[in-house]
Amino acid sequence: MQGVLGAFHHLDTTVAAIEDLKVKRLGDITVYSPTIRHELEHAIDGPNSVVRRYTLIGGLLGVTFGYWIAIWSSEYWPLVTGGKAIASWIPYTIIGFEVMVLVGALATVAGMFIHSRIPRLTTTSGYDVRFSAGDFGIFVACDASKATQAEALLRQHGAVEVRREA
Repeated sequence: MQGVLGAFHHLDTTVAAIEDLKVKRLGDITVYSPTIRHELEHAIDGPNSVVRRYTLIGGLLGVTFGYWIAIWSSEYWPLVTGGKAIASWIPYTIIGFEVMVLVGALATVAGMFIHSRIPRLTTTSGYDVRFSAGDFGIFVACDASKATQAEALLRQHGAVEVRREA
């Protein structure tokens, strides 16, 4: 992917560069950070994750299956005691809840793996090993006409290195 990469030592200059890049709309922005920082998350202001839908659907399927398996086993092997109902929802709520948590958690993990494309066999454009050691990086995916403007903006905000990626 073609674009411009800027490396930063400080978080505040990285955040300022991200905000300015978003205003100028020079291209898609990818940010690299050694740790999770809420300042970067707020500056990027990305869309909400779709992984929570996996959790919701997994939880609903889990609670449905938990009630169904408990009621099915009670109907298949009935233990009639004192004329009480064979299948009652009150005691099966525990089973339904536990299966809901289990399937919801497994669906969440599956959604995270699917949407983060794990395992990633190749590194992404603009990645540098310094971004795992303490520096911050911003990769702006843009064509050659906007690359000079992106380079100037990254240098203006204090990037220690700016280079074009092909």
